[in-house]
Amino acid sequence: MSDAGTQFPHTDSPSEDSRSRLDRILPWRRNKAKTDPDEMHLIEHLVELRTRIVRSAIALTVGVVIAFLSYNWILAQLVAPYCDVVRERFGPDKSCALVVTSPLDGFTSRIRIATYVGFFIGSPVILYQFWRFITPGLKPKERRYALPFVASSIVLFSLGAAIAFWTLPKALDFLIGIAGRDVEPLYSPSSFLRLVILMMVAFGVAFEFPVLLTFLQLVRVITSRQLRNARRFAIVGIFVAAAVLTPSQDPYSLFAMALPMCLFYEISIIIGRICKR
Repeated sequence: MSDAGTQFPHTDSPSEDSRSRLDRILPWRRNKAKTDPDEMHLIEHLVELRTRIVRSAIALTVGVVIAFLSYNWILAQLVAPYCDVVRERFGPDKSCALVVTSPLDGFTSRIRIATYVGFFIGSPVILYQFWRFITPGLKPKERRYALPFVASSIVLFSLGAAIAFWTLPKALDFLIGIAGRDVEPLYSPSSFLRLVILMMVAFGVAFEFPVLLTFLQLVRVITSRQLRNARRFAIVGIFVAAAVLTPSQDPYSLFAMALPMCLFYEISIIIGRICKR
């Protein structure tokens, strides 16, 4: 018999520790108890990733279809610098048509151009989907830095690709001239397009140089003082890297890549000093 005045603990509702254990064991309880709208669990992340991938794939498909249907116009724009060089060297009546040496060469060239140009057309949507996926996991300070980095990377890559296409006539003229007078240029679509795409990608990647230097300064791997002290060695390294990276291996492309990179090097030092302040 227990005393009438003895009180027993109330056992109708679980304690806070019991609730937390149940929340960890039972996922549906944890979902109900979630109060942070930005918090996402693994399944929700996977669903979100699938949605972003599907949207990016749709944008890429639309871009590829548009490029495939516009193949003739795109090919004419890419071949125009080559035609200008050929007609200037061999006369206005000289044909500058690309030569197909394989039955599948024309089809593979069309697919290659459609893929590259389609990715370029769909890149705004693809980058936006990527940005929307990673944004919830970034802190406010990281978001403030990420947006300028992404925007500047896109602008610099596009600028590098444009400069590569601008220097293409000089590169082709150098390559045709150095081959000798008795060599007649007859390029296939695959080889010519490979050179054009490689040049545009190489210039675009090289023009990301200031973004890399600025990032290394922000995370304090290097400092602006170290960049200033290493300026002479950096300039020599830039010219060596440009000589290796340029697919055409001509001096015009080398200087067109190396000189902007030297300018970007100085700009990165200034940006690093501003960020440090």
